[in-house]
Amino acid sequence: MKKRGRLLSGAVSLFLLAFAVAGCGQDARPQTESAAKPGESQSQQAAAGKVIKIGLSIDDLRLERWQHDRDIFIEKAKELGAEVDVQSANGDDATQLAQVENMLSKGVDVIVIIPHNSEAMAAAVDAARKENVPVLAYDRLITNSDVSAYVTFDNVRVGEMQAESLTKLVPKGNYFLLGGSPTDNNAKLFRKGQMNIIQPLVDKGDIKIVGDQWAKDWQADAALQIIENALTSTHNNIDAIVASNDNTAGGAIQALAAQGLAGKVAVSGQDADLAAVQRIVEGKQAMTVYKPIKAIATKSAEVAVKLAKGEKIEATTTMNNGKVDVPTILLDPIQVDKNNVMETIIKDGFHSFEDVYKNVPEDQRPKR
Repeated sequence: MKKRGRLLSGAVSLFLLAFAVAGCGQDARPQTESAAKPGESQSQQAAAGKVIKIGLSIDDLRLERWQHDRDIFIEKAKELGAEVDVQSANGDDATQLAQVENMLSKGVDVIVIIPHNSEAMAAAVDAARKENVPVLAYDRLITNSDVSAYVTFDNVRVGEMQAESLTKLVPKGNYFLLGGSPTDNNAKLFRKGQMNIIQPLVDKGDIKIVGDQWAKDWQADAALQIIENALTSTHNNIDAIVASNDNTAGGAIQALAAQGLAGKVAVSGQDADLAAVQRIVEGKQAMTVYKPIKAIATKSAEVAVKLAKGEKIEATTTMNNGKVDVPTILLDPIQVDKNNVMETIIKDGFHSFEDVYKNVPEDQRPKR
């Protein structure tokens, strides 16, 4: 096997430390090693009919969302004749960088990255490109790097959907903006979409923004503390919380429940996590944005295999990441509330009827 180059010289010390934890959170899967012929790139090997090896680097498998993505991606990749090496960084930049280097050393044909930090992972992209290994950014764009392709949902539209739902329920009042991880480029896109809807109402005087904070790593505990403090400072005078995903929504609702306000304050979300959908049918969370995971995971597996074979990607648009215009495939998100849970999430089999309505009395459940 060819010896792989290290990451940028300025990151050498980081990797020496990170290699010690490279295996942390790893979902190891059997690999079939095959050495490249002299002068032959990995994509040329793949095109020649050899088994395609995909490295899937995931930000944090502790989040329910990414577990769904992983399973569907692997299933589709196997269907396409590819092997997948999955590694989870558990929300740590150094670990994720080291794990990508580890994948490169194994001779993968393509790297698929769900970045924890959109800026930090540029070094990993640079290392892969030096080895002529293409990189697909999955759902989160990697900035300032030569990314080969990007598959995602329309994240500005996601933010607009969140704000549209809340402003219909609470057209006037005090709003708290609960953003996601400040290191995630998507969190900024969600906020852009949210403010497309909210700002005109702020300018009109109908909505007052009483707080604006970002939850580290999208964690519920961080959101819980933020909203606890916000309730204290506003004397519980909050009418709506624009939470950018379901995990942060869960933390916010926990804080509200402690004050007897769960279900009285409108809270948005995203990802259609089971706990969030349960909260929606129970009346504790206003909505979520369902991003059909099967669609993005399946499409990403297809794109990864094409990249490995050196085939052209049919992008729907391009997105500038600060360095290049990245060929981008945008998928459509779906707004979900208690009125359309049955025909969206349950119909798609994303969650079962029994699981969603687990805490709802039998006589209050809809007919199937």
